[in-house]
Amino acid sequence: MNLSNLKPAEGSIKHSKRIGRGAGSGKGGTATRGNKGAKARSGYHQKVGFEGGQMPLYRRVPKFGFKNINRVEYVGINLDTLNAIAEAKNITDFNLEVLMQNGLISGKDRIKILGRGELAKAVNVTAHAFSAAAKKAIEDKGGVATVIE
Repeated sequence: MNLSNLKPAEGSIKHSKRIGRGAGSGKGGTATRGNKGAKARSGYHQKVGFEGGQMPLYRRVPKFGFKNINRVEYVGINLDTLNAIAEAKNITDFNLEVLMQNGLISGKDRIKILGRGELAKAVNVTAHAFSAAAKKAIEDKGGVATVIE
């Protein structure tokens, strides 16, 4: 065996159906498109959501609700997460840079500190918002919760 007599395995290559090539091919005439109608024409395109003339689902279902364009989204960070980082890396001051370096936030995120978990030591935290439980827990341990305006 050499490169000159290589060929694909029997049955592995299937030739595509050649349609619209005359009556002798058996696939001429209508070229497997049926008779007449929009679907038989070239350039046919069906609208997204078209259901054959029936009222489409997106028009049958009523609209509801709204999107508040003034909503402020916060990234929530719990006390147990801060405590784990404080223990592992011996950090006592948490600000935006420290949280970003530890992969908790990205560039323009607004941060809210939430109250799940316990703190082992006093930490100073700077964030955009605090839950009441988180602020109380931080201050009870002797830390400072500073709000960014």
